Amino acid sequence: QVQVVESGGGLVQPGGSLRLSCAASGNISSIYTMGWYRQGPGKQRELVATITNDGDTNTADSVKGRFTISRDNAKNTVYLQMNSLKPEDTAVYNCYGDIVSNSGLRRYYRGQGTQVTVSS
Repeated sequence: QVQVVESGGGLVQPGGSLRLSCAASGNISSIYTMGWYRQGPGKQRELVATITNDGDTNTADSVKGRFTISRDNAKNTVYLQMNSLKPEDTAVYNCYGDIVSNSGLRRYYRGQGTQVTVSS
């Protein structure tokens, strides 16, 4: 079994910061790309940022310069540092990973999501 669990969401004022974490655990052989996507109220799902196992990153234009994705391969964990938060960043943030299990099965796993609310 492979599990992906996010943490770090919450309520923050505009201009504030939050750091999301996402840890993959279980019968993992290797992890390729990990990333974050979000879905705000009444909005379409948006891919926020991705990072390969080599550390190459991509970030959506809507968050570029404010959000930074990073990962700790030793801990099978990916992070999303969110600065200068805006009300429009309010969303459920989900983490996902392209993971190979010990059985050799490769598939995408995602977490349950964590709520981020930006409001004064």
